[in-house]
Amino acid sequence: MTTPLTLTPLPYARDPLALFTRLRHRHGAVLLDSGRPTASGRYDIMTSDPLATLEVDDAGRAHIQRHGNTLATPPTDLDDAFAAQAWLLEQLPAPDTSTELPFLGGLMGYWGYDVGRQRQGVLSHKPAATRLPAARLGLYDWAIMIDHTRHETWLAATPRRAGQVTQWLERAAPGNEPFQLTAPFRAEMSQAEYTQRFARVQRYIRAGDCYQINLAQRLTARYKGDEWDAYCRLRRATPTPFAGFMAWNDKAVMSLSPERFLRVRDGQVETRPIKGTRRRGDTPEEDRAQAQALLGSTKDRAENVMIVDLLRNDLGRVCRTGSVRVPTLCGLESYPNVHHLVSVVQGELDAPHSPLSLLEAAFPGGSITGAPKIRAMQIIDELEPCQRSLYCGSLGYLDVRGCMDTSITIRTVLADGDSLHVWGGGGLVADSSPADEYAETLDKIRHLVRALE
Repeated sequence: MTTPLTLTPLPYARDPLALFTRLRHRHGAVLLDSGRPTASGRYDIMTSDPLATLEVDDAGRAHIQRHGNTLATPPTDLDDAFAAQAWLLEQLPAPDTSTELPFLGGLMGYWGYDVGRQRQGVLSHKPAATRLPAARLGLYDWAIMIDHTRHETWLAATPRRAGQVTQWLERAAPGNEPFQLTAPFRAEMSQAEYTQRFARVQRYIRAGDCYQINLAQRLTARYKGDEWDAYCRLRRATPTPFAGFMAWNDKAVMSLSPERFLRVRDGQVETRPIKGTRRRGDTPEEDRAQAQALLGSTKDRAENVMIVDLLRNDLGRVCRTGSVRVPTLCGLESYPNVHHLVSVVQGELDAPHSPLSLLEAAFPGGSITGAPKIRAMQIIDELEPCQRSLYCGSLGYLDVRGCMDTSITIRTVLADGDSLHVWGGGGLVADSSPADEYAETLDKIRHLVRALE
């Protein structure tokens, strides 16, 4: 079964923020932001008014809420998170339009780290960090996509939806209360407490339990005002290719991630793990020296290679035998606040596996757990003071045609009530330095904190 989907050209929107401002108050509005013109992404995608919303609770059960009567009633026993996603995708007919545009309907939203922890059978003994659901995804039948390579903007929608969206875009954007902090960011761990946990990681490494552990700390502040205003501040401070915004009730996700998790297009899979970080220098000479030091660091390269091996294994579970390859190992990528080592791992999805089964097999991303993955996740839960919520989960879309693109939700600020939460972390290996690693957790998010202050 197919559905008539029209592609309507709109004026090229160089700035996605100005366009999304007219939609962001609508129910279920989501922006996936490529950070153009200064970041390396190609497409911005925005949508709202889903046909249904899926939320996953702390026990891993899925709950589907339909909006209107356009969808069938979900089976009463459909509480498995990934089975519920597959069922929702089956309710949206495939479009009859041929295009390279990335999203013609499907699921969009986030999968929290704790969804992966639950799927891997790792029990948590720590309190929840936020009241956000473990995952929140909408089923959408339209989207606006901005192509920054071709300088084009397209509306993909049924004729009925296209008329609605046109009306929404013609309305003036509502005013917002300016964002401001009412109490400064405070870390949940002192440097001494972080160092104690660092020492326990080293004991686990020496005992052979693990090779690498991603240890993170959380900072929390109080605020008032509009979260969209906060996101715009963050975006100006550090545009990144896998950014995004979504808000509902008294909660919001403001992600400025530089890291792709999983992309699938025509059965071709790609993941881009980040491991290895140096802060940017204050002068051009210092900046070049920092970049060269990172490229020449035996420790950082070893850390990156460990995670590449883990991800090769994850992709190998659902990719065609012999198709997994590493075209880029430890390449340098630079962002406004840090330099990173980034590798690229690719493969070819094997039948009968789908992008959704790939996501389930590889979630959460190995670059933010450690190796081996399950033991690393157990140690993370033991040592970090609270659960991770969306931090180190994923934000993105899963299209009805089998296209998927998702990020790793690092450099991500979560709003919950009148509180803001942001995490910074890093991979610990046998020759890591506690002072350097503690500083790295703060360096990675310093630009976000300063933008909000």
